[in-house]
Amino acid sequence: MTDFFEIDRPPAPLPDRDTALHLYRTMRRIREFEDRVFAYFQAGRIPGTVHQCQGQEAPPAGVCAHLRRADYITSTHRPHGHAIAKGVPLTEMAAELFGSPLGCCRGHGGSMHMGNPEYGMPPASAIVAGGVPIAAGMGLGCRMLQSGAVVACFFGDGAFNNGAFHEGANLCAIWDLPVVLVCENNLYGASTHVTLVNKIPRLAERARSYGMPAETVDGNDVFAVYEAAGRAVERARGGDGPSFLECITYRRCGHSRRDQNKYRDQREEQFWMARDPLDLARTRLLQARVAAEGELAAIDRAAAQEVQEALDYGERAPQPEGPEALGNVFCEESA
Repeated sequence: MTDFFEIDRPPAPLPDRDTALHLYRTMRRIREFEDRVFAYFQAGRIPGTVHQCQGQEAPPAGVCAHLRRADYITSTHRPHGHAIAKGVPLTEMAAELFGSPLGCCRGHGGSMHMGNPEYGMPPASAIVAGGVPIAAGMGLGCRMLQSGAVVACFFGDGAFNNGAFHEGANLCAIWDLPVVLVCENNLYGASTHVTLVNKIPRLAERARSYGMPAETVDGNDVFAVYEAAGRAVERARGGDGPSFLECITYRRCGHSRRDQNKYRDQREEQFWMARDPLDLARTRLLQARVAAEGELAAIDRAAAQEVQEALDYGERAPQPEGPEALGNVFCEESA
Protein backbone atom coordinates (compact mmCIF):
# COMPACT_ATOMS: atom_id res chain seq x y z
CA MET A 1 0.00 0.00 0.00
CA THR A 2 3.02 2.27 -0.19
CA ASP A 3 1.72 3.92 -3.37
CA PHE A 4 -1.48 5.14 -1.70
CA PHE A 5 -0.01 8.61 -1.36
CA GLU A 6 2.60 10.43 -3.44
CA ILE A 7 5.31 10.78 -0.82
CA ASP A 8 7.69 12.37 -3.32
CA ARG A 9 5.73 15.63 -3.66
CA PRO A 10 7.76 18.72 -2.68
CA PRO A 11 7.88 19.32 1.07
CA ALA A 12 5.79 22.16 2.42
CA PRO A 13 7.67 25.34 3.33
CA LEU A 14 8.57 25.83 6.97
CA PRO A 15 6.60 28.48 8.85
CA ASP A 16 8.34 31.04 11.04
CA ARG A 17 10.60 29.71 13.79
CA ASP A 18 8.17 30.21 16.68
CA THR A 19 5.36 28.44 14.84
CA ALA A 20 7.62 25.60 13.72
CA LEU A 21 8.78 24.96 17.27
CA HIS A 22 5.21 25.21 18.54
CA LEU A 23 4.14 22.50 16.08
CA TYR A 24 6.97 20.22 17.15
CA ARG A 25 6.27 20.87 20.85
CA THR A 26 2.58 20.04 20.42
CA MET A 27 3.37 16.77 18.67
CA ARG A 28 5.90 15.83 21.34
CA ARG A 29 3.40 16.51 24.13
CA ILE A 30 0.83 14.30 22.38
CA ARG A 31 3.32 11.47 21.85
CA GLU A 32 4.55 11.58 25.44
CA PHE A 33 1.03 11.58 26.80
CA GLU A 34 -0.04 8.64 24.67
CA ASP A 35 3.06 6.55 25.38
CA ARG A 36 2.88 7.05 29.13
CA VAL A 37 -0.88 6.58 29.31
CA PHE A 38 -0.53 3.25 27.52
CA ALA A 39 2.16 2.17 29.98
CA TYR A 40 -0.12 3.10 32.88
CA PHE A 41 -3.01 1.24 31.29
CA GLN A 42 -0.94 -1.90 30.74
CA ALA A 43 0.09 -1.77 34.39
CA GLY A 44 -3.57 -1.67 35.43
CA ARG A 45 -3.34 1.82 36.87
CA ILE A 46 -5.96 3.41 34.57
CA PRO A 47 -9.55 2.09 34.41
CA GLY A 48 -11.77 1.82 31.36
CA THR A 49 -10.32 1.71 27.87
CA VAL A 50 -8.06 3.81 25.65
CA HIS A 51 -7.88 4.47 21.91
CA GLN A 52 -4.57 6.16 21.18
CA CYS A 53 -3.14 8.21 18.34
CA GLN A 54 0.62 7.62 18.21
CA GLY A 55 1.67 8.43 14.65
CA GLN A 56 -1.26 10.79 14.05
CA GLU A 57 0.12 13.83 15.86
CA ALA A 58 0.51 16.05 12.80
CA PRO A 59 -3.17 16.69 11.91
CA PRO A 60 -4.29 18.00 15.32
CA ALA A 61 -1.07 19.99 15.76
CA GLY A 62 -1.19 21.51 12.28
CA VAL A 63 -4.89 22.35 12.29
CA CYS A 64 -5.26 23.61 15.86
CA ALA A 65 -2.24 25.91 15.47
CA HIS A 66 -4.55 28.14 13.40
CA LEU A 67 -7.40 28.12 15.91
CA ARG A 68 -8.16 30.66 18.60
CA ARG A 69 -9.43 29.96 22.10
CA ALA A 70 -12.93 30.95 20.94
CA ASP A 71 -12.85 28.50 18.02
CA TYR A 72 -14.20 24.97 18.37
CA ILE A 73 -13.29 21.41 17.53
CA THR A 74 -15.22 18.16 17.53
CA SER A 75 -13.43 14.89 18.09
CA THR A 76 -13.72 11.11 18.03
CA HIS A 77 -13.21 8.07 20.24
CA ARG A 78 -9.47 8.80 19.75
CA PRO A 79 -9.48 12.32 21.22
CA HIS A 80 -6.36 12.78 23.34
CA GLY A 81 -4.28 14.45 20.63
CA HIS A 82 -7.09 16.79 19.63
CA ALA A 83 -7.62 17.84 23.25
CA ILE A 84 -3.93 18.53 23.81
CA ALA A 85 -3.62 20.51 20.57
CA LYS A 86 -6.70 22.61 21.44
CA GLY A 87 -5.26 23.48 24.84
CA VAL A 88 -7.13 21.28 27.32
CA PRO A 89 -4.77 21.10 30.36
CA LEU A 90 -2.90 17.83 30.75
CA THR A 91 -3.77 17.73 34.44
CA GLU A 92 -7.50 17.79 33.64
CA MET A 93 -7.04 15.07 31.04
CA ALA A 94 -5.04 12.86 33.40
CA ALA A 95 -7.56 13.29 36.20
CA GLU A 96 -10.32 12.35 33.75
CA LEU A 97 -8.55 9.11 32.85
CA PHE A 98 -8.42 8.17 36.53
CA GLY A 99 -12.14 8.92 36.95
CA SER A 100 -11.64 11.87 39.25
CA PRO A 101 -14.18 14.72 39.60
CA LEU A 102 -11.23 17.03 38.92
CA GLY A 103 -11.14 15.72 35.37
CA CYS A 104 -12.23 17.75 32.36
CA CYS A 105 -15.56 15.83 32.28
CA ARG A 106 -15.73 15.41 36.07
CA GLY A 107 -14.61 11.82 35.68
CA HIS A 108 -17.72 10.73 33.78
CA GLY A 109 -16.25 10.76 30.25
CA GLY A 110 -12.99 8.89 30.44
CA SER A 111 -10.68 8.42 27.49
CA MET A 112 -13.24 8.35 24.67
CA HIS A 113 -15.15 11.48 25.71
CA MET A 114 -12.31 13.86 26.48
CA GLY A 115 -12.99 17.57 26.17
CA ASN A 116 -13.72 20.84 27.94
CA PRO A 117 -16.02 23.49 26.42
CA GLU A 118 -14.01 26.22 28.16
CA TYR A 119 -11.23 25.49 25.66
CA GLY A 120 -13.50 25.17 22.65
CA MET A 121 -13.77 21.38 22.79
CA PRO A 122 -17.07 19.84 23.84
CA PRO A 123 -16.69 16.26 25.08
CA ALA A 124 -15.77 13.99 22.19
CA SER A 125 -18.36 11.75 20.56
CA ALA A 126 -17.33 8.09 20.42
CA ILE A 127 -19.99 7.43 17.76
CA VAL A 128 -18.29 7.03 14.38
CA ALA A 129 -19.01 10.20 12.35
CA GLY A 130 -21.04 11.53 15.28
CA GLY A 131 -19.05 14.73 15.46
CA VAL A 132 -19.82 15.82 11.89
CA PRO A 133 -23.48 16.87 12.30
CA ILE A 134 -22.55 18.35 15.68
CA ALA A 135 -19.89 20.46 13.93
CA ALA A 136 -22.49 21.57 11.39
CA GLY A 137 -24.78 22.69 14.19
CA MET A 138 -21.97 24.51 15.95
CA GLY A 139 -20.95 26.14 12.67
CA LEU A 140 -24.52 27.31 12.12
CA GLY A 141 -24.52 28.80 15.61
CA CYS A 142 -21.25 30.63 14.91
CA ARG A 143 -22.66 32.06 11.70
CA MET A 144 -25.95 33.15 13.28
CA LEU A 145 -24.14 34.80 16.18
CA GLN A 146 -21.64 36.36 13.75
CA SER A 147 -18.92 35.43 16.22
CA GLY A 148 -16.21 34.90 13.62
CA ALA A 149 -15.45 31.52 15.21
CA VAL A 150 -14.43 28.46 13.20
CA VAL A 151 -15.18 24.78 13.85
CA ALA A 152 -12.61 22.10 13.01
CA CYS A 153 -14.23 18.67 12.81
CA PHE A 154 -11.87 15.68 13.19
CA PHE A 155 -12.92 12.20 12.06
CA GLY A 156 -11.34 9.10 10.58
CA ASP A 157 -11.64 7.39 7.21
CA GLY A 158 -13.99 4.90 8.85
CA ALA A 159 -16.53 7.71 9.22
CA PHE A 160 -16.46 8.60 5.54
CA ASN A 161 -19.06 6.02 4.48
CA ASN A 162 -21.36 6.80 7.39
CA GLY A 163 -24.58 8.62 6.62
CA ALA A 164 -23.99 11.13 9.41
CA PHE A 165 -20.85 12.33 7.62
CA HIS A 166 -22.64 12.94 4.32
CA GLU A 167 -25.61 14.65 5.91
CA GLY A 168 -23.37 16.86 8.01
CA ALA A 169 -21.02 17.68 5.14
CA ASN A 170 -23.95 18.59 2.90
CA LEU A 171 -25.37 20.94 5.54
CA CYS A 172 -21.98 22.62 5.90
CA ALA A 173 -21.84 23.14 2.14
CA ILE A 174 -25.36 24.36 1.39
CA TRP A 175 -25.32 26.79 4.31
CA ASP A 176 -21.70 27.95 3.78
CA LEU A 177 -20.84 27.15 7.38
CA PRO A 178 -17.43 28.03 8.90
CA VAL A 179 -16.38 24.39 9.29
CA VAL A 180 -13.13 22.65 8.37
CA LEU A 181 -13.73 18.92 7.89
CA VAL A 182 -10.49 17.13 8.78
CA CYS A 183 -10.31 13.47 7.79
CA GLU A 184 -7.47 11.66 9.54
CA ASN A 185 -7.13 8.89 6.99
CA ASN A 186 -4.96 6.33 8.78
CA LEU A 187 -5.88 3.75 6.13
CA TYR A 188 -7.87 1.55 8.51
CA GLY A 189 -11.38 1.65 9.92
CA ALA A 190 -10.67 -0.63 12.87
CA SER A 191 -9.16 -3.57 10.93
CA THR A 192 -10.57 -2.84 7.45
CA HIS A 193 -8.30 -1.21 4.88
CA VAL A 194 -9.69 1.93 3.27
CA THR A 195 -9.30 0.49 -0.26
CA LEU A 196 -11.79 -2.28 0.59
CA VAL A 197 -14.59 0.19 1.24
CA ASN A 198 -13.80 3.03 -1.19
CA LYS A 199 -13.37 2.71 -4.93
CA ILE A 200 -11.68 6.08 -5.29
CA PRO A 201 -8.04 6.51 -4.24
CA ARG A 202 -8.61 9.91 -2.60
CA LEU A 203 -11.51 10.61 -0.27
CA ALA A 204 -11.13 14.30 -1.10
CA GLU A 205 -12.44 13.56 -4.59
CA ARG A 206 -15.87 12.64 -3.25
CA ALA A 207 -15.90 15.53 -0.79
CA ARG A 208 -15.63 17.98 -3.72
CA SER A 209 -18.98 16.74 -4.99
CA TYR A 210 -20.63 18.66 -2.16
CA GLY A 211 -19.35 21.90 -3.63
CA MET A 212 -16.50 22.61 -1.23
CA PRO A 213 -12.73 22.84 -1.74
CA ALA A 214 -11.01 19.60 -0.82
CA GLU A 215 -7.40 18.51 -0.85
CA THR A 216 -5.24 15.59 0.20
CA VAL A 217 -2.05 16.24 2.12
CA ASP A 218 0.71 14.21 3.72
CA GLY A 219 -0.74 13.79 7.18
CA ASN A 220 2.63 12.78 8.61
CA ASP A 221 4.15 16.12 7.59
CA VAL A 222 3.00 18.66 10.17
CA PHE A 223 4.18 21.55 8.01
CA ALA A 224 2.08 20.34 5.06
CA VAL A 225 -0.94 20.03 7.34
CA TYR A 226 -0.30 23.48 8.79
CA GLU A 227 -0.06 25.07 5.34
CA ALA A 228 -3.27 23.46 4.03
CA ALA A 229 -5.18 24.08 7.25
CA GLY A 230 -4.26 27.74 7.08
CA ARG A 231 -6.09 28.10 3.78
CA ALA A 232 -9.12 26.22 5.05
CA VAL A 233 -9.39 28.16 8.31
CA GLU A 234 -8.96 31.49 6.53
CA ARG A 235 -11.72 30.55 4.10
CA ALA A 236 -14.06 29.56 6.93
CA ARG A 237 -13.31 32.64 9.01
CA GLY A 238 -13.84 34.87 6.02
CA GLY A 239 -17.37 33.60 5.47
CA ASP A 240 -16.59 31.56 2.36
CA GLY A 241 -17.83 28.25 3.72
CA PRO A 242 -16.38 24.86 4.55
CA SER A 243 -13.36 22.93 3.28
CA PHE A 244 -12.36 19.27 3.39
CA LEU A 245 -8.83 18.30 4.37
CA GLU A 246 -7.76 14.67 3.94
CA CYS A 247 -4.62 13.91 5.96
CA ILE A 248 -3.01 10.59 4.99
CA THR A 249 -1.44 9.29 8.18
CA TYR A 250 -0.82 6.02 10.03
CA ARG A 251 -1.39 4.99 13.60
CA ARG A 252 1.60 3.31 15.17
CA CYS A 253 -0.64 1.52 17.65
CA GLY A 254 -3.59 -0.82 17.28
CA HIS A 255 -7.17 0.33 16.92
CA SER A 256 -7.63 -0.15 20.65
CA ARG A 257 -5.70 -1.42 23.62
CA ARG A 258 -5.67 -5.16 22.75
CA ASP A 259 -5.30 -4.84 18.98
CA GLN A 260 -2.00 -6.38 17.82
CA ASN A 261 -2.35 -5.28 14.17
CA LYS A 262 -2.19 -8.82 12.76
CA TYR A 263 -4.25 -7.65 9.78
CA ARG A 264 -1.62 -5.15 8.58
CA ASP A 265 0.94 -6.01 5.92
CA GLN A 266 4.47 -6.08 7.34
CA ARG A 267 5.95 -4.16 4.41
CA GLU A 268 3.28 -1.52 4.77
CA GLU A 269 4.04 -1.14 8.47
CA GLN A 270 7.77 -0.83 7.83
CA PHE A 271 7.17 1.83 5.20
CA TRP A 272 4.97 3.98 7.40
CA MET A 273 6.89 3.46 10.63
CA ALA A 274 9.91 4.92 8.85
CA ARG A 275 7.84 8.08 8.24
CA ASP A 276 7.23 9.00 11.85
CA PRO A 277 5.82 12.58 11.99
CA LEU A 278 8.06 13.57 14.89
CA ASP A 279 11.17 12.27 13.17
CA LEU A 280 10.23 14.01 9.92
CA ALA A 281 9.67 17.33 11.67
CA ARG A 282 12.85 17.01 13.70
CA THR A 283 14.90 16.32 10.58
CA ARG A 284 13.43 19.31 8.75
CA LEU A 285 14.07 21.65 11.68
CA LEU A 286 17.66 20.52 12.05
CA GLN A 287 18.44 20.58 8.33
CA ALA A 288 16.97 24.08 7.96
CA ARG A 289 18.85 25.18 11.09
CA VAL A 290 15.63 26.41 12.62
CA ALA A 291 16.65 24.70 15.85
CA ALA A 292 19.68 22.93 17.25
CA GLU A 293 19.67 19.38 18.56
CA GLY A 294 20.00 20.60 22.13
CA GLU A 295 16.98 22.86 21.79
CA LEU A 296 14.78 20.04 20.51
CA ALA A 297 16.09 17.73 23.21
CA ALA A 298 15.08 20.33 25.79
CA ILE A 299 11.56 20.40 24.33
CA ASP A 300 11.46 16.61 24.58
CA ARG A 301 12.53 16.65 28.22
CA ALA A 302 10.06 19.37 29.13
CA ALA A 303 7.19 17.45 27.51
CA ALA A 304 8.14 14.26 29.34
CA GLN A 305 8.28 16.08 32.67
CA GLU A 306 4.97 17.87 32.10
CA VAL A 307 3.18 14.65 31.17
CA GLN A 308 4.61 12.74 34.13
CA GLU A 309 3.61 15.49 36.52
CA ALA A 310 0.09 15.47 35.04
CA LEU A 311 -0.23 11.72 35.49
CA ASP A 312 1.06 11.98 39.04
CA TYR A 313 -1.59 14.63 39.68
CA GLY A 314 -4.30 12.51 38.09
CA GLU A 315 -3.42 9.42 40.08
CA ARG A 316 -3.46 11.40 43.35
CA ALA A 317 -6.69 13.21 42.48
CA PRO A 318 -9.67 12.41 44.73
CA GLN A 319 -12.18 9.80 43.62
CA PRO A 320 -15.93 10.49 43.67
CA GLU A 321 -17.84 9.38 46.72
CA GLY A 322 -21.43 8.17 46.96
CA PRO A 323 -23.91 10.54 45.34
CA GLU A 324 -21.12 12.43 43.60
CA ALA A 325 -20.34 9.34 41.52
CA LEU A 326 -23.93 9.29 40.24
CA GLY A 327 -24.18 13.02 39.53
CA ASN A 328 -25.10 13.90 35.92
CA VAL A 329 -25.85 10.23 35.27
CA PHE A 330 -29.39 9.61 34.11
CA CYS A 331 -31.22 6.30 34.17
CA GLU A 332 -34.83 5.21 33.94
CA GLU A 333 -36.24 4.11 37.25
CA SER A 334 -37.81 0.69 37.30
CA ALA A 335 -41.60 0.60 37.64
